[in-house]
Amino acid sequence: MVRFPFVPKEHKFFDLFEESAQNIVKAATVLKEIVDDWQFVDSRAAEITEMEHQGDTYTHQIISLLHRTFVTPFDREDIALLAHTMDDILDFIHAAADAMFIYKIESPTERSKQLADIIVQGANEVDKAVRGLRRRKELKNIMVGCVEINRLENMADVVYRAAIAELFDNTEDIAQIIKWREIYGHMESATDRCEDVADVLEGVALKHA
Repeated sequence: MVRFPFVPKEHKFFDLFEESAQNIVKAATVLKEIVDDWQFVDSRAAEITEMEHQGDTYTHQIISLLHRTFVTPFDREDIALLAHTMDDILDFIHAAADAMFIYKIESPTERSKQLADIIVQGANEVDKAVRGLRRRKELKNIMVGCVEINRLENMADVVYRAAIAELFDNTEDIAQIIKWREIYGHMESATDRCEDVADVLEGVALKHA
């Protein structure tokens, strides 16, 4: 049997999206470890920085492959939008961890733990949904994941609003208010981008299921 020393381009798109999603899950998990354990914040933040760089590489590879591919597995604009939106999730995870380190946060808040947990759940749902792209018969299942991602984003909105309210009610230190408002904003934005990914995936599923 003849063996071809290359991966078909259509499969390569799916490979890269799945690798990118796994990278997001890893970064979200490390962020949760930071706020849950509050140890080795510097080294863990550095880990997320490396993952963010790897995420940029996956995005570049997907866009580069898109420019070199005549026939794509689904719409070109959806491929580009999905790649960039997935990268945005990682950017905000990185921004939250980086701010915790740069601002020398002394200890995490309960709200940051709740948001980190939602981010991990959202990242895992994105990972599962992205894996459904490879097989047309699984496209309908993507819709279930998208509904769950939307639910998680709504939860994050509630936690975020409560976090901001508590911050102003319980803290007189203006510097701490500024620091945590930024961190909460990055974390909530990560869940927003999970929802944006769900919107793209839902569109792909509706077009091709």
